Amino acid sequence: MKKQAKTTSVQPQAADPSVQASSPAVSLTSASRRRFLGRTGSLTAAALAAGATGLPLLSGSVAEAAEVGPLNEQERRARAFQVRMTCAQSQQNQPLPAHPTNGDEELYANKFASFSKALPHNNLGEPDLNAYAALLRAMSTGNPADFEAVTLGGSAKLVDPQSAFAFELEGADSHSLALPAPPTFSSEEQAGEMAELYWRALTRDIAFSQYGNEILTSTAVTDLARFTKYSGISAGTLFRGGLPGEATGPFISQFLWKPFTFSSTPISQIYRTPTAGDDHMTSYDTWLNIQNGKPPASGNTFDPTPRYIRNGRDLGEYVHRDFSYQAFLNAALILLSFGPEAIDDANPYKSSAKQASFATFGGPHVVTVVAQVANAALKAAWYQKWSVHRRIRPEEFAGRVHNLRTNAANYPVHSSLLNSAAVSAVQGKFGTALLPMAYPEGCPVHPSYPGGHATIAGACVTVLKAFFKETFIIPNPVVAADDGLSLQAYNGATLTVGGELNKLASNMAYGRDTAGMHWRTDEAAGLQLGEAVAIAILSDQNLTFNESFTGFSLTKFDGTTIRISERPGRSIGSTRLRSPFISRRLAP
Repeated sequence: MKKQAKTTSVQPQAADPSVQASSPAVSLTSASRRRFLGRTGSLTAAALAAGATGLPLLSGSVAEAAEVGPLNEQERRARAFQVRMTCAQSQQNQPLPAHPTNGDEELYANKFASFSKALPHNNLGEPDLNAYAALLRAMSTGNPADFEAVTLGGSAKLVDPQSAFAFELEGADSHSLALPAPPTFSSEEQAGEMAELYWRALTRDIAFSQYGNEILTSTAVTDLARFTKYSGISAGTLFRGGLPGEATGPFISQFLWKPFTFSSTPISQIYRTPTAGDDHMTSYDTWLNIQNGKPPASGNTFDPTPRYIRNGRDLGEYVHRDFSYQAFLNAALILLSFGPEAIDDANPYKSSAKQASFATFGGPHVVTVVAQVANAALKAAWYQKWSVHRRIRPEEFAGRVHNLRTNAANYPVHSSLLNSAAVSAVQGKFGTALLPMAYPEGCPVHPSYPGGHATIAGACVTVLKAFFKETFIIPNPVVAADDGLSLQAYNGATLTVGGELNKLASNMAYGRDTAGMHWRTDEAAGLQLGEAVAIAILSDQNLTFNESFTGFSLTKFDGTTIRISERPGRSIGSTRLRSPFISRRLAP
């Protein structure tokens, strides 16, 4: 029905956030009136500037063009306020979770079992306790000046610890999501994860298609099977994440191989890769300098020929240089190129005879939400990293192993690691028990748990599952040749969107492990955390649509299928995330 032209006066928004949506017009206190008058003063200046340029002049009373729509201006404002309040109230009603830690920081007074990179260290690589205390003080107060007072050992800077305190305005606040405690320094579980990292480093140059067909990966399977959490491991599950559908087909996701179009530019997914054997931080002096925050003496050495991703070194370099949601933006473009059949059946425009999607449920919506959840995922991960866990990085842990083996210090490393063939193989090749790193600078200057790439992957893949049909079969699948110079047709088992999205999440998360950056449990927890971040945001978005929509549905990483209901938070359940079970993930 057409509304008649009307005269409207500029009205201030409610100063008190508790004002109910049913009463959008409120009286102003003297303080809020002054704030409002200050805003109208700015409006007057803007109106004068607009008049000077020939634009319509703003005033306290303006004639508006006729509008059509189901709500008038006041009703729309009230409805918008109610949507925001409903979303916020739903998040507030979620139970406050506990945030358990592994207790290592409290247990070991000299903090050798906690993250301390870039602080000053002694010759054993143990942190200066005054510097560590200053970091804890800054995290406790949140005062920006206290972060500037932390003593550093070199030129490397702490990466964004204050983002742990940033608020999120859509979906769950970062502090309302919890993770299980990571393994302890002395546990067999951490020992097994460290053995896996040594094997990942030793096998970086072996083509994924050759796993189990040569001596190193065969030995890795045998050695890792000794650890409880890796029982049942095989060449087919080696270094995979164990997500549903991930073990089907090649190790690398189709979304990292298939070509796509970026605007009008065709993109072939060939990448610059380091040369074989380009490993770093294997000498003790170099390792100690990097722990103190000093820059590496040299960088990576690159192959002059770009290649398709075909081994761990290539994958590790991809997750070295990518921007936060790069792989998932590319995946969205590939999925959109598959046409309407790949769109989820719940999309309200899929069955419409008169309308097409765009700002809602269309390509612009998909790619925007992928970026949006990536940033929210980073805030959630950084809260866990800096405020809660401060978990030691693998490169730091390897320094403890080396000093233990050389009798320079005594650390409670589980004996199963000291008896691992992986440690002996690394020591025999490099002369130390340090973890050979794919990146000259080693790990980033932020704690290990959870993985940032993993949390982003969990969030972005969850969004793509919500918008696209998981059972859709990937057309014309490919596989990279072992030299990475070409793509060949893949003729194996059927590959689906859901399975390949899970595989993409795993590649992006555990690819960081292959580079030496993270522990397996960092990635398992990060994927779950990112998934929860995305579900909370999609839940809030459900209340904003005008279309007849039954809700987003998707298969979670644990294999359960959910429909995200219209009430935010209903499908999330408890905000406490389940502890990952690696043995189940590795089962063939």
